[in-house]
Amino acid sequence: MPKHRVCRGLAAVLLCFLALVGGLVLALRAALPDTFYTAETELRIASMPWVTVQHKQESVAQAGNANEDKSRNVTLSLFGAIPLKTVRTVNVETRSVQVCGTPFGVKMFSDGALVVAFSDQYTNLGTENPAKEAGLKLGDLIVSAGGHAVRSNEELTQAITDAAGNAIPVVYQRDGVQHTTMLTPVQDASTGAYRAGLWVRDSSAGIGTMTFLDPLNGTFAGLGHAISDTDTGADITLLSGEIVPVVITGCVSGTTGSPGELRGEFSAAAAGTVLANDSTGVYGEYLAAMTGQSCPVMQPQEIALGDAEIWTTISGSTPRAYSVRIEQVNMTSSDPNRNLLVKVSDPELLAATGGIVRGMSGSPIVQNGRLVGAVTHVLVNDPTRGYGIFATTMLEKADSLP
Repeated sequence: MPKHRVCRGLAAVLLCFLALVGGLVLALRAALPDTFYTAETELRIASMPWVTVQHKQESVAQAGNANEDKSRNVTLSLFGAIPLKTVRTVNVETRSVQVCGTPFGVKMFSDGALVVAFSDQYTNLGTENPAKEAGLKLGDLIVSAGGHAVRSNEELTQAITDAAGNAIPVVYQRDGVQHTTMLTPVQDASTGAYRAGLWVRDSSAGIGTMTFLDPLNGTFAGLGHAISDTDTGADITLLSGEIVPVVITGCVSGTTGSPGELRGEFSAAAAGTVLANDSTGVYGEYLAAMTGQSCPVMQPQEIALGDAEIWTTISGSTPRAYSVRIEQVNMTSSDPNRNLLVKVSDPELLAATGGIVRGMSGSPIVQNGRLVGAVTHVLVNDPTRGYGIFATTMLEKADSLP
């Protein structure tokens, strides 16, 4: 074979190799956050053992301050040879919380009336729908009508009745933005009552799993995602709420395309007050005696791929540990509810539930005796797998409660 053909072939292979390395470097850079919080002296990324610290800048004392700065810049590299990204590391103390896995019920009242359905009204003029004509849509949160605050279905009904067919201003929220429209109720031909042609919901209740209690602040954190309306998918805007103990009485196993669910009975005694219905979970003041097992909270870069446990309750009120495998750790996901991907490997849990089911949201994920995060969602097409949120994300929100 001519020498020039061999050279061209080697050059093509080299270019292909460089392109692959370049693509890998870009992907790793995107997967690394700009800031790491660590209690260790040396930054290690357990899910990426091939990424190491190549260079670190020594901490320095600020002018006029004898205390050493608790942060520094470090350069991460691939296999100790190819620079990837310079990041900031911040030294923090390891926090411990009481890890639970116990079921709890949530009763919430929304700060407004949520539009969940429309119903055409039959009048002397034919079929009409005042709500649709006013521009209202499913998921809108009505906060006032006729100049009066609306926090319940009854208050909205009263405002419509008082209007007696006259147009009234309706203030509502859509995607976090407040709007005003004019709504003219119509008179039902059969009953004579004034109607707006919509159905609303002002409260919600459901079962979830308690992730942890924080004895430092007397707070709780659970669920790992917000409580949303079953019909519209809109997050409930919290007016007030409470949590109560739950006894799990049964379970519908999950199958491909059909998520299962836990079923339980609510207790009458309140165990806490809900202070936040957030995209990262349900939080509030805990009123009962603190229970659970004290565990340190793991930073995201400390989480390793491989064996772990979820603590959850599928019968009664006492949690058990079930084996899972952590398959993905995503430290830069734009959706905090999908930072982790876990697969149930425990034969007993698979036999009882088929994997992860509704009601397990908030179940703590524990690795080597430390709290990693909480289960948030099941994969509909594969109930043996589910997403999770970092425990540090939930703890940060719990710390910010008023």
